Amino acid sequence: MNGQHRKDITPGLRVSITQKHDQRTGKRTGVVQDILTTSAFHSRGIKIRLATGEVGRVQEIVGTSHTQGRDD
Repeated sequence: MNGQHRKDITPGLRVSITQKHDQRTGKRTGVVQDILTTSAFHSRGIKIRLATGEVGRVQEIVGTSHTQGRDD
């Protein structure tokens, strides 16, 4: 599932993001802490903050496990 629809993303969800400085090099995986995009849809992905503090756009929803405190 992609990360373009805000309704699909909730805090605690494990996602892959692309950070602005990493757009050309790859993705990072982490747990959503905050949803920063206020619109219902964004063509490049909903902007979120991971539990680690990193900010980026959701490229893929990795899992629906709401395991807080883990970021491997």
